[in-house]
Amino acid sequence: MRMSKKVVHMTSVHHPFDTRIYHKECLSLQRAGYDVTLIAPETDAESEINIVPIKKYKNKFLRMAFSTYQVYKQAKKLQADVYHFHDPELLPVAWLLKEKNNAVIYDIHEDYATSIMQKEYLPRLLRKLITKAYKKMENVFARDMDLCLAEKYYQELYPSGQVILNYPLLNQSLLNREVSEDTGQPANKVLYTGNVDVDRGAYIQARLPLIDNEITAYFFGKCASEVAANMYETAGDQKDRLIIEGIDRYVPREDIDDQYMNRHWLAGIALFPPTEHYKRKELTKFFEYMSAGIPILCSDFPVWKAFIDRYQCGIAVDPQEGEAIRDALEYLRLYPEEAARMGRNGQKAVQEELNWQKEEEKLLQWYDEIWEQAREAGDDHAK
Repeated sequence: MRMSKKVVHMTSVHHPFDTRIYHKECLSLQRAGYDVTLIAPETDAESEINIVPIKKYKNKFLRMAFSTYQVYKQAKKLQADVYHFHDPELLPVAWLLKEKNNAVIYDIHEDYATSIMQKEYLPRLLRKLITKAYKKMENVFARDMDLCLAEKYYQELYPSGQVILNYPLLNQSLLNREVSEDTGQPANKVLYTGNVDVDRGAYIQARLPLIDNEITAYFFGKCASEVAANMYETAGDQKDRLIIEGIDRYVPREDIDDQYMNRHWLAGIALFPPTEHYKRKELTKFFEYMSAGIPILCSDFPVWKAFIDRYQCGIAVDPQEGEAIRDALEYLRLYPEEAARMGRNGQKAVQEELNWQKEEEKLLQWYDEIWEQAREAGDDHAK
């Protein structure tokens, strides 16, 4: 049997340059000698790896019907040793691709069952039925797959899964960025990066210009136009101090890094409402804010508060209490030396512990084990 260490990553949902998929996993594997191809929605941008484009439909049902078929057709042609997919809608595709002489990895980015139950636009009974159907589908299709878990607590749900955390790439430009209390600029801007939606605190954070009349809030991440319109409405006559970059469009990784580098930020924000889906997660944006030496201002969920207390890198507050949010912002503004200390603590933690390079070692070791198992299974199959 020919084993070329050929790996195919597959997504019908994520942007082809998704940080976890492309910048972390695919590039790490390619540097380690794997032959990596990514099947993903079409893009005109240049890539360091081979990208096989598929059409992405805006309509979810068309995407699930046609994009998934395109993924299967292209993946089948490639005859990979390892298939690694990133969307639950690709479970049937991955199941069809699984053979005795290859490996299939399901990369679980989210707690999907909990996420479905949070979709309040669906009737509760329907949510329960969809959740039950998803769990059953997952149990059937993923039975012979390896599981890659992006969060620590997912191992409670999938005890056999391999935890590969979504820690940030070590960006020396950010880590070398000097954090000082003497910036020469007024500290009146806060930053949010990543997708912007209701469950991620869009409407809570849109109130910041009303809560603190000195604050301008900047958002860099994809935001649906309807959500953006509601955010501006929430900010009312202070909407000029609400800057949303990424309305109905993807914001490239490089543009976000430029924002970390080129502005003085009072805090990086993550004021989310309490939901089962997020309150146990360590957000990727935490690590990015820390890399840039930016203090974190986040919701006081127990897991988040414990994280902030452990690394002394920010302030956790009740996201529903405007006065508590205003007091936290005022504290950071009045005590720049303390804000700078939080920023330096964050950088130190990322440099020494919370970084992708540590997770990359785990990923490559795990892949080598999976590849070896597939090779042995292929040899047995050929006899």
